[in-house]
Amino acid sequence: MDFLTQIITGISSWIIPGLISLIIVVAIWKRIPVYEAFVEGAKDGFQTAVQIIPYLVGMMVAITIFRESGALQLITQSLNPFFNFFNFPSEVFPLAILRPISGTGALALTSNLIATYGPDSFIGRLASTMQGSTDTTFYIITVYFGAIGVKKTGYAIKVGLIADLVGIIASFIVVTLYFK
Repeated sequence: MDFLTQIITGISSWIIPGLISLIIVVAIWKRIPVYEAFVEGAKDGFQTAVQIIPYLVGMMVAITIFRESGALQLITQSLNPFFNFFNFPSEVFPLAILRPISGTGALALTSNLIATYGPDSFIGRLASTMQGSTDTTFYIITVYFGAIGVKKTGYAIKVGLIADLVGIIASFIVVTLYFK
């Protein structure tokens, strides 16, 4: 097992440099000016970043208001009987709510849960699994759809939130089956 770990670690260390080298070699082979193409792409990336700043600021303000107003705590307390019925730890519910909204906020919350309950606790394992099984749906919609000017995002939001819900439920089932 130790030999396999060393092989995987070695491969992981060379994936990104190898991919970058491959791109450069193919670009040179196709006679594409590599540096000029990189600079042009960086200019486009900077323009995109400037275009999405208003969307990001609006999302960050909404997240801060939601957390600081006590709305998240109120929702968690009102759903406690539901959580108790399914043996779902209510401490993890704020992560389930925050994860589709903010990756950084969810990561901070996951770190806090792990620091409080331990990485090998049920809550720590559930938080870690949820962190890896869900995505930042609203961030993705805001950044990517905002960057290209898509206005009708209703279906994408619904599908993204359903996928997040499935990830949360699957995380709970898997962690319960394997670690409880």
